[in-house]
Amino acid sequence: MNPHGISRREYLARNAMGIGQIALASMLMQDRLIAEATRKPKPAEFFDTKPKVSNREPKARAMISLFMHGGPSHMDLTDPKPELLKRSGEQYSGDIQYSFFNRASKTLMGSPWKFKAHGQCGTEISELLPHTSSIVDDLCLIRSMHTGFNGHEVSIRYWHSGIPAVTGRPTLGSWLTYALGTENQNLPAYMVLSDPGGHPVDGVHNWSNGGMPPLYQGTVLRPKSPRILNLTPPKHLQGELQRQNLSFLRSLNQTHLEKHTGEADLEARIQSYELAANMQTAAMEALDISGESEATKKLYGLDDSATRDYGTRCLIARRLVERGVRFVQIFLGGQPWDNHNSIQKTLPAVCLRTDQPAAALVKDLKSRGLLDSTLVHWGGEIGRLPVTENHGPAEKSGRDHNGQGFSCWLAGGGVRGGMTYGKTDEFGHKVVADRVTPNDYQATVLHLFGIDHENLQFTYNGRDQSLTNERESRIVQEILNT
Repeated sequence: MNPHGISRREYLARNAMGIGQIALASMLMQDRLIAEATRKPKPAEFFDTKPKVSNREPKARAMISLFMHGGPSHMDLTDPKPELLKRSGEQYSGDIQYSFFNRASKTLMGSPWKFKAHGQCGTEISELLPHTSSIVDDLCLIRSMHTGFNGHEVSIRYWHSGIPAVTGRPTLGSWLTYALGTENQNLPAYMVLSDPGGHPVDGVHNWSNGGMPPLYQGTVLRPKSPRILNLTPPKHLQGELQRQNLSFLRSLNQTHLEKHTGEADLEARIQSYELAANMQTAAMEALDISGESEATKKLYGLDDSATRDYGTRCLIARRLVERGVRFVQIFLGGQPWDNHNSIQKTLPAVCLRTDQPAAALVKDLKSRGLLDSTLVHWGGEIGRLPVTENHGPAEKSGRDHNGQGFSCWLAGGGVRGGMTYGKTDEFGHKVVADRVTPNDYQATVLHLFGIDHENLQFTYNGRDQSLTNERESRIVQEILNT
């Protein structure tokens, strides 16, 4: 026995773990995963997705974003340019920023597709979008979008997260669910419907929670059934036994959380367990479209192999917002609108996949009285240039990137229908009137949800962040219903 009253064996047994803890603490400190001793702990803040009241009476209560990665060609779809068609084949005299210099040209290329006025508003739309043409009286077509960048990722991040090129920031869906929660606690507040062809360009950055707690990240559904794996427990664990297990797990989690208050990852994990249990019934019902009428299925194009997949996801999006989900995004795999070559073949193909389902979504929401409270967005991160990428024969020609002027449309949720807003020049190259940036778009969306974009903030790494991040932005009042 030593003077301290314990044996050598007992001393080593007691302190071996202590040595391990010191080593672990050292590694955590090196990786900045443990707080420095000099820092004072902040009061714990509890995060959840319970419904919250906005600053003012909202126009929109849910949103569906149909994001078109790659950059839809506006002068071929939504922004007719007679002068471009008239001078097709001539050399463009203005300055152009190219993304691919080795294939660049200054030869103007008029659209090979015809435009026609539609609806009571008389908005001109390309023959490639016959179904979108049928809903123009419900659309606000913005023809003056502007990022100022030609690259995909830089503009995608600007659109979704508020700052060009920067990763690790919360996306619009995260901000909305952080601010407002969701009306249905049995379904995720923010849901992403992915494509059978894989994730879109920039992957998970499209629905990232950034520095916010993980429960504000988009929940990705599988592109094919079952869209959520392992949702139903084995038969021998169902019923009362499962309820007992979940109750016991809940009590253990709560006890553990009380000892580790303010740990966002732990809180999110516990809430995800509880949500998963609730989803066993709610999600299965929401994702099951078998009970929809044949007329509804046909409306979305489920009877056609070309439109079946995208139509199914648009129909599911309607069912989700109908059941209280706050924000839904539908993506296409890769970037199918990036028509650098063979645009006369590739552009009609992607229009065929998406035109009918997108229009059906607006029609269906309207027929059910949901369009007034559901904001629908359609558009990509950039547009295309009015000149051709010279691939030789006309059938191999395409268009390069253009972030200086392009189109998107909004419907419902407090936005005026049957109108166009903004203007590009006679060739569709640059905005010449009423420029709208992604930050303007974000500020306007938040306003429609009753949120002041300047006051919506989240503290991360000691700094207050906002979606527009104090960049110059405005609410586009001209497109709003008064």
